[in-house]
Amino acid sequence: MIVMKFGGTSVESAEAIRRVAGIVRERIAQRPVVVVSAMGKTTNKLLEIATRAAKGDSKGALDGLEKLRQFHLRESVDCDAEVNSHFDQLKDLTKGLAIMGELTPRAIDAVSAFGERLSSLIVTAQFKHSGVDAVHVDSREVIVTDKRHTQAAPLFAETNAKLAGSIPELARQHVPVMGGFIASGVDGVTTTLGRGGSDYTASIVGAGVGAEEIQIWTDVDGMLTADPTIFPGGRRVETCSFAEAAELAYFGAKVLHPATVLPAIEKNIPVRILNSRRPEVEGTLIVSDPPPASTPIRSIACKLNITLVNIVSSRMLMAHGFLRRIFEVFDRHETPVDMLATSEVSVSLTVDSTRALDAIRTEIEEFAEVSVEEDHGIVCLVGENIRGCPEVSARAFAALGNIKTRMVSQGASQLNISMVVAARDLARAVESLHREFFG
Repeated sequence: MIVMKFGGTSVESAEAIRRVAGIVRERIAQRPVVVVSAMGKTTNKLLEIATRAAKGDSKGALDGLEKLRQFHLRESVDCDAEVNSHFDQLKDLTKGLAIMGELTPRAIDAVSAFGERLSSLIVTAQFKHSGVDAVHVDSREVIVTDKRHTQAAPLFAETNAKLAGSIPELARQHVPVMGGFIASGVDGVTTTLGRGGSDYTASIVGAGVGAEEIQIWTDVDGMLTADPTIFPGGRRVETCSFAEAAELAYFGAKVLHPATVLPAIEKNIPVRILNSRRPEVEGTLIVSDPPPASTPIRSIACKLNITLVNIVSSRMLMAHGFLRRIFEVFDRHETPVDMLATSEVSVSLTVDSTRALDAIRTEIEEFAEVSVEEDHGIVCLVGENIRGCPEVSARAFAALGNIKTRMVSQGASQLNISMVVAARDLARAVESLHREFFG
């Protein structure tokens, strides 16, 4: 059995879904289970509609909803009644939001879940129309989470029991089709796994049914040696380790959700990234123990919109508890830190969310001085071979030349070397480092 996840661009239209049906048909012997994202940018549009409704723009919200309805009807086959039924429910939800004037996390989940609920129904119908014996499975009936709306965490014992008790039997004679991203709490209320959670769904399902392989089908040929939106000259990474993939995902590799590999790691299930527009390409295989790379690094990841926070307090010289006090503040405001560098009296760190930064700064200024520098980016060299190649840092700094680095960190795992540079220098830094390590 294999799990095949298809992203939003892979199911963005009737033509794209027919292409996916062909890919699945060729793998019927492997007993595929299919997980799909919302079609195209549907989730963004649903959230925009909900926001408009909550702000009182009922007409604008309902107009947007009707356009979205027509799009789904136009790109579907043999399921108009089901599609209309879902949009009627969405219409009632939208009217309710307009009356309440508030968009709660629970309401966000209820609205945004319709993207995958609709796409999984439409894909199932198109599969049947294309000769693939598909059966729809509502993910909310087999994936159980806690009650933390918009960022729910799976309850694996309950989830694995439900998956193992239903999916393998269905997959013996049919192709189960499920929506990614969506689940339900123990109380049966709809929850979501966070943005990009369809990858996570595929991994959860794969681990729950003991799949031979988890396939993430997207619109690129696999992981590349550099982000194609920053530097288009990267080449395909044939294999990498789970640890490398996790580092790359965390530091900006958009073809993989950072949490995707976690259930796969526990069950040692290979993950393969493939291109639904070029299914003949072998993609990138992620395994626990890949063959050594020919270069010290596997890939260069990067993140934009990074803010650098510098914290200094001479009063904390020789005093314990300085770091604890700082991180307690970030923890209270649920703001994760990407990179960290410390000295006896100062700490520099980076964040990619500034939502609570003003409040964090106010609290920390009670015991330290704080300065904030915006418009930065992180460039991250990732590779298992870094730990055995002491010359990597020297080569990296030589390649950067006159590009100023504001902060440098090497991960405790020794899998990455990360550097903070000005956002305006990010593309030039990636190009220089790629030329140095990949020619």
